[in-house]
Amino acid sequence: MRVIRLFSILITLLITPHILFPQDTLRSDTAARKAKFVEDDAVVAMLDSLANLKVFSDGSSPHAQKYPSWSNYTETDIPYFSDSVYAARIAVMNENSPFEYVYNNEVKKFIELYAIRKRKLTARVLGLSEIYFPLFEEQLDRFNMPLELKYLAVIESALNPVANSRAGAKGLWQFMYGTGKVYGLKVSSYVDDRYDPFKATIAACEHLQDLYDIYGNWSLALAAYNSGAGNVNKAIRRSGGLKNFWAIHRYLPRETRSYVPAFIAASYVLAYANEHKISPVDPGILYYEVDTVTVKHPLTFDQLSEMLNIPWDEISFLNPAYKKGIIPATPEVPYKLRLRKKYIGDFINNESAIYAYKTKKALSEDASLYAIYSSYRETQQYTVKKGETMASIAKKFHMSVPEIKALNNLNKNYVRPRQKLFVYVPGSTPKIPDSLLHKQELTARADSTKRVLVRKDTTKFIAAEPGQEVSAPKIHVIKSGESLGLIAGKYSVTVTDLMSWNNLSSSKVVVGQKIKIQGGFQKSTTSSMTPTKAPASKPSAKPSSGNSKFFFYTIQSGDNLWDLADEFNVTVAQIKDLNDIKNASYLKPGQKIKIPK
Repeated sequence: MRVIRLFSILITLLITPHILFPQDTLRSDTAARKAKFVEDDAVVAMLDSLANLKVFSDGSSPHAQKYPSWSNYTETDIPYFSDSVYAARIAVMNENSPFEYVYNNEVKKFIELYAIRKRKLTARVLGLSEIYFPLFEEQLDRFNMPLELKYLAVIESALNPVANSRAGAKGLWQFMYGTGKVYGLKVSSYVDDRYDPFKATIAACEHLQDLYDIYGNWSLALAAYNSGAGNVNKAIRRSGGLKNFWAIHRYLPRETRSYVPAFIAASYVLAYANEHKISPVDPGILYYEVDTVTVKHPLTFDQLSEMLNIPWDEISFLNPAYKKGIIPATPEVPYKLRLRKKYIGDFINNESAIYAYKTKKALSEDASLYAIYSSYRETQQYTVKKGETMASIAKKFHMSVPEIKALNNLNKNYVRPRQKLFVYVPGSTPKIPDSLLHKQELTARADSTKRVLVRKDTTKFIAAEPGQEVSAPKIHVIKSGESLGLIAGKYSVTVTDLMSWNNLSSSKVVVGQKIKIQGGFQKSTTSSMTPTKAPASKPSAKPSSGNSKFFFYTIQSGDNLWDLADEFNVTVAQIKDLNDIKNASYLKPGQKIKIPK
């Protein structure tokens, strides 16, 4: 498996030697070296992103060393050291590491960035390291890799778990979509594994190990992590075959030349933070305060926050992979949830109640179901071509414009050439477990009368006696000259019913549009939902004993077991077992089947 993965990543990187993790760097001219650090550099941008990370309490960390927090410093408190001191300290690091730690002017620039110009933000990085470095070290040790690689995430993301580069790299380890997919990081509408600290760390270890196997040199492996193996290979060829970062330095892309120096500087500053009077700012959470639980049913951050009284921002910070605050879990496909240990017991003891709890901001049934659908459909990245529109792309991939907008978090309907979009893989379909049908609450039972109440929308119900037939919705295709008023009269319903059943915001319809006509029984107009007789045009119910645990349903054109199970809040398996159905494709209009109550 690893050989196949290594071959795959080599082909990807060599054929498309584009920059996977692009970074703007310092200008190389003498004037720029004397001036301020270029403010749009990706390293600086990542550091700046920490300023608005809500989790910080801006207090002193429990692990802070003897110096006070950075907020008490003045300019005169900032220590400065000579080149000889920097060189001596880095030499000590070099003796105790498989990395080639050296000191030069390139490294010095980044030391000054972390230790002087951005020291307040470096203090925040130091605080975040108390959350993430133990996780990184555990996985690096498991892969038998140098622990110093933990500092690479400082360069990539400044340890911001929701870091997002201009090029589309995401998470602590800044994986691009294609590279992440090679290493098993999946992306859907609601879950992005690249933001998952645990999964992304494992993927980073595998990726770095693959690169080290190619070059046998950690500095070159880091350069390839930044710019791709293709660029590193070209630099090696241009240098005459030398496999040394500093020997091929001038042949590398401009943004990669500063990558290894930045890594050395970050390693040094975090290792010697005490000497630089940089004290970690309390991130509010420490690694050893966090544990995981398994989620087996759809769950939202709102439910967790309201039921367990956990700040929403804290849940989001610990679980950044769930992009919209929805965990689309099922018993067949469970997900992991990270919480502080003090909340773990409450979650386990109240798990069923948490799943059932309806929050003040509860999602509608359709939105919840969409979350589940989306999580089971495979996505791919598509580059918009000249002349294409969102509508043409939607048609090409058998999607709707709203689906594309939701999948890509877009607010507008236009796209531009070369824009990257997520689309569903052609032919992929939602794989919804039967157990999900129970979450939709489409059916309720009135114990007092034993009547079946079939939910047709969020406010109206249709009532039926035990043993009576209830038909599934009919699909009507709009013909030329038809309006909702004509269709409502044809089916003895109201225009309001049609708009409600089909989630229409306007009464306007177009030729070829499909609308749903709720069938079975006339809509109850009283609050007590008194049952009415079925229309004469509908098949009569097959007699059933008073103790019957099912009722009969007559198959109509277009029916399938999924729709029936969805309509009557049962599972496909239950219908199959009750009717001894072996092949669901043999359903025929007019056929009578039993529906469990």
